[in-house]
Amino acid sequence: MKGILGLLRHKSQPGPGEEQLDSTLFTTAFADHGLDTSLLVPWEARAVEVGASRLNPGRGTKLLQGLWAKDKYMRQLNDEAIGRMEHFLDFATVQANRDIIRQDEYGNFMVVLLSGSIAIDRVQPWGERLRLAEAAPGEILGEMSLLDSGMRFSSCTTLNDCEIAILSAEAMDEMLSTDPALAASLIALLARKLSLRLRVVSARLSDKK
Repeated sequence: MKGILGLLRHKSQPGPGEEQLDSTLFTTAFADHGLDTSLLVPWEARAVEVGASRLNPGRGTKLLQGLWAKDKYMRQLNDEAIGRMEHFLDFATVQANRDIIRQDEYGNFMVVLLSGSIAIDRVQPWGERLRLAEAAPGEILGEMSLLDSGMRFSSCTTLNDCEIAILSAEAMDEMLSTDPALAASLIALLARKLSLRLRVVSARLSDKK
């Protein structure tokens, strides 16, 4: 984490005679893949599609603080740090049976489930819809596409009315520019959780051999 933080500090501080440059690391990542940006589904478009309503940021932040305080990894972000995150997050309520993320689309946002439950499904090549998991409050969804601008691996559908927090690529870039210490901590924790998830999958595959 210190290495990441050092890099961010170096990038965010202009040298003598240089102007401050805004970070666009996450915002431009999708375009850097050489893909048609019309394929991108941002949260603003999905929110309209699913009829999301605005959630009070104060309530959303309190829910997030309580949930992440119980998480083995995310509790490293204390209440003060999560309070600073409120500026960069959108908070919404989504009704049941709404796809907030769809398999094989390109998205530039991640979601944190604050209340309710979300089904994580993947349609197999032969057409079967496989239930991979059901996300509980506190879990993060879609972070892989936020980090690498790749296609969504699965669909995430609300099973009941859900409250969620959303972090977009634009907001991530703003965090990198204005609060690099917070951004570095969040990115490191997301990477750690992704690594753990991959290790679990690898272990399952090894058991089947």
